[in-house]
Amino acid sequence: MNAAILGKKIGMTRVFTEDGTSVPVTVVQAGPCPILQVKTKETDGYEAVQLGFDSARPARSTRPQIGHTRKASAVPQKFVREIRLIDATDKKAGETVTVEIFEQMGVKYVDVVGTSIGKGFQGVMKRHNFGGQPGSHGTERKHRSAGGIGSSGNRGHGRCIKKGKRMAGHMGHERCTVRNQHLVGIDKDRNLLLIQGAVPGPKNGYLIVSKAKTKG
Repeated sequence: MNAAILGKKIGMTRVFTEDGTSVPVTVVQAGPCPILQVKTKETDGYEAVQLGFDSARPARSTRPQIGHTRKASAVPQKFVREIRLIDATDKKAGETVTVEIFEQMGVKYVDVVGTSIGKGFQGVMKRHNFGGQPGSHGTERKHRSAGGIGSSGNRGHGRCIKKGKRMAGHMGHERCTVRNQHLVGIDKDRNLLLIQGAVPGPKNGYLIVSKAKTKG
């Protein structure tokens, strides 16, 4: 099985190296994650395992969710995600994945997937880093506006606004990934991962942590 686990962001702190260097780290509560289902090429057309994290009350779950997790001798989970595999795994539904998998496989760098912090409706200067209008000489109450949005000067588009035009709108709350973050430490007793640098999302936001694809 690939080195991957589900968790949530606890916050940030720092650790000190032997030479006294301060290293900022994000603390991630990772697992234990019950394996809810194992998918194979014979039955589903591909290899994967379905992990769950953060137990939910049955009253807050649906009957299909309760029945699905019962097959794995588990309770309903708040966060469920599927981890694709290249080869078949010897793991079975009902087993548990913990942070020890990163230590067993000697993982030093990880990729972290999460949902970025939502920032609501924002203008073009914050959302797209526009420079804004001049600060004087005729500009009146339009300093942070986008300027002209027409496209009549572009052959074939007419006066319609082109698709993908950068304008004000909803910012943040998107799935994003940070890659090749150094895995500074593993606390097996408290199921914690210490990952160097920042990771997506607010505190208590759910994350997918896996072995880095492009770095050893």
